[in-house]
Amino acid sequence: MAANSFLKIFMPKDRVFYSLFEDVAGTVSQMGKLMKEIVAEPDYDKRAGLISKMEDFEHINDDYTHRIFTELGRNFITPFDREDIHYLASALDDIADYIYASVKKINFYKVNPNDVGIQKMADLIEQGCEQIKNAVTELRNMKNMRQITDALVKVNSIENQADDIFDMSIDRLFETEPDAKEVIKKREIYQVMEMVTDKCEDAANVIESIVIKYA
Repeated sequence: MAANSFLKIFMPKDRVFYSLFEDVAGTVSQMGKLMKEIVAEPDYDKRAGLISKMEDFEHINDDYTHRIFTELGRNFITPFDREDIHYLASALDDIADYIYASVKKINFYKVNPNDVGIQKMADLIEQGCEQIKNAVTELRNMKNMRQITDALVKVNSIENQADDIFDMSIDRLFETEPDAKEVIKKREIYQVMEMVTDKCEDAANVIESIVIKYA
């Protein structure tokens, strides 16, 4: 035990942060995939089971994020600016929080997710989360700059597409939905889902800042 503690002193500290960020990004990507599965499930009770699984992912992600902040307070040596580590951890955590909030609202409001806007948003969220994972994975050595840049450009494009889908979905909702309560429910779900893509873009912007400073 004492020997392991002694060896830890000489281990590169950046390994801890890179590994934790990769864990967070991997969990976020899994949450994006699970969201698509949830909105494709027509049965309320089965969706509830999948949402419970999503909650587990969200808790796992919270734990990873807490560990990043703990390591930040513990380690003097960091792979890049402490401020950037804090920003990136917070941005990734926000993605997970808004994904979980989205799927919770679908069942809480008893909304049928078989809706064009919800389906398209879920598809974009899955894509955005996957691209964030791709970019974070390359931060460890920053050798494949093209892959990072391509991922960040795709995240920006996805956010723009989500804005368009949000506008079209709201327009369609007001034109075709006679139930005012249903309008309010779906509009709120669209808003939270669109926020997920905003948070993906926030994370991409932090990654871009890191790359510019250290590549």
